[in-house]
Amino acid sequence: MSDSRGLAAWLRLTLIPGIGGETQRKLLAAFGLPESIFAAGLSAVRSVIGSKADLLFDFCSGDAVDRSIEWASQPGQCILTLADDAYPPALLEISDPPNVLYVRGKPALLKQRGLGVVGSRNATPQGLRTAEQFARTLAGEGLCIISGLALGIDAAAHRGALAAGGATVAVIGTGADRVYPARNHELALAIAEHGAIVSEFPLGTPGIAANFPRRNRIIAGLSRGVLVVEAATESGSLITARLAGEQGREVFAIPGSIHSPVARGCHKLIRQGAKLVETAADVLEELGELPTATTMLPAPDDAHPLLAAIGHDPCSLDELVERSELAAEKLLPELLTLELAGQIAVLPGNRYQRIH
Repeated sequence: MSDSRGLAAWLRLTLIPGIGGETQRKLLAAFGLPESIFAAGLSAVRSVIGSKADLLFDFCSGDAVDRSIEWASQPGQCILTLADDAYPPALLEISDPPNVLYVRGKPALLKQRGLGVVGSRNATPQGLRTAEQFARTLAGEGLCIISGLALGIDAAAHRGALAAGGATVAVIGTGADRVYPARNHELALAIAEHGAIVSEFPLGTPGIAANFPRRNRIIAGLSRGVLVVEAATESGSLITARLAGEQGREVFAIPGSIHSPVARGCHKLIRQGAKLVETAADVLEELGELPTATTMLPAPDDAHPLLAAIGHDPCSLDELVERSELAAEKLLPELLTLELAGQIAVLPGNRYQRIH
């Protein structure tokens, strides 16, 4: 990690509004470390970035720098810079690496073999279960599960990795001292304790919409591949998948029902060349890992005849009456039993879906 004086210079450079990452890297290329940039003086800096140099020398970021250094001095918290040995080398391969990273938890996980697992915030029960199962299995095989702490597939992926006692990293679109969405507060605490939460945004940064697509390049950059579980055609997960492809990472997608809106993004990726994935072994094989006996996901349990009647698409009670040739009053108790057993979910509109 940088010493406090060096870190202060990095923070001063990166906390100035209007001086973005590209401009910062232009200065670093011209002068070296941030301390050298400020030592060079206004005239020299102007020769590199023009009138933006005035922002660099006029803006007083002292309070924000002090707060950040104080935050990084607390146990389990640190700030990594491009010059630190602990900075993840995978991010140096992307075109727009963050110049500083605020980390809660274990920074060493940022160097571990990683797989991004992303998908819809409005996931189906089956999608949530699939994401959690894949993450649990792949984390058990030694892959660090990287996602974005969003509701839906992201949260399920983090939970699966934690359940396996494996590693997980959450790349967030707010300051590292905030949790968004608030409903994932307990999950964030668990990730900070057993994994890592990472952000390129200054402390205190709220949940601004434009920041979330930007953090996706870090998810892709830290990962050897990205697995999309469920995604609509306009999903931000497709941005992560596109960035992964541009960065030379593998792209995986799990197919779904042709009737499901959250499967269409995955089908689009598959048509564009993403690897179709049915089991965790498919991912491990493509990444060159050696699958073990634990690799395959549990086979669906078709013991109850109603599971076969429901099939793999949501269906209504009327459809089940027709398929099973049972009266509704006989079906409802059986459906309740399956719901309590965690084998089906009841969707809006009194539709039923298998989650096994």
